[in-house]
Amino acid sequence: MCAAATLATAVAVLGAGCATSGPAPSTVSAAFAGKPYVLLGEVHDNAAGQQQRLAALARAVEQGWRPAIAMEQFDRERQSDIDRARRERPRDADYLIAQAGGGAWQWPLYRPVVALALQYDLPLVAANLSRADAGKIVRGGLDGLFSAAERQQLGLTGALPPDLVAAQTAVLDRGHCGNFPKAMLPGMLAAQAARDAVMAQALRPYAGRGAVLIAGNGHVRRDVGVPRWLGGEAGQALSIGYVESAPDKGEFDMAVVVPKVERKDPCLQAKPAG
Repeated sequence: MCAAATLATAVAVLGAGCATSGPAPSTVSAAFAGKPYVLLGEVHDNAAGQQQRLAALARAVEQGWRPAIAMEQFDRERQSDIDRARRERPRDADYLIAQAGGGAWQWPLYRPVVALALQYDLPLVAANLSRADAGKIVRGGLDGLFSAAERQQLGLTGALPPDLVAAQTAVLDRGHCGNFPKAMLPGMLAAQAARDAVMAQALRPYAGRGAVLIAGNGHVRRDVGVPRWLGGEAGQALSIGYVESAPDKGEFDMAVVVPKVERKDPCLQAKPAG
């Protein structure tokens, strides 16, 4: 039996030995109705999850929904490159990616989302805080990048909430195999909060028509991600994780569990020999 099938949240379980027990893409897409914000997660290198997500999004668009699509994969300063590429070659996804996409992403996995936006003439929004800007925050805090007015707009005033700090600290620690340099923690937490706040800001102008966020699962989590920075509009967001194991309660409104990608264990590689 698949353990994920017992979740209170809706979970689609795919893979060997696990029959689908949750929503099909058609059911997922039906949940988009009436939502100003739809946050669709991913494990970045999991093609099966991205295919499931694309199927749900494409179905909703084919049935008449016309949202803006905001993507973590494009840094916010590349918006002008996206717009220029669309003017020059309106239906050429490969050209747009070449002009505006960075080298850190597996673009064949994201090309279908870009192509969908171009096919239906949907706004395509560069949503991410760049690595360079995040680095400025890590080194100099939020004031190293944002003015006081910008911090106010983003909601990045005052100390981060304790529950957010605790949860994100745990994520960072797991990601660094328990060896996270504690001296860097305040800057890293500030940078993560800034990234989520910037993504939330990128969505707001499109709430009237609907806005979709394509981003990693950590960014779409209801408890610690972008919804935290939507303020009073958080209740209008639908968060869907495409995950490789059953999520904890409260992380997502809906989760689709997909087969895990086989990877080398980075923690084993990090351990000293002997």
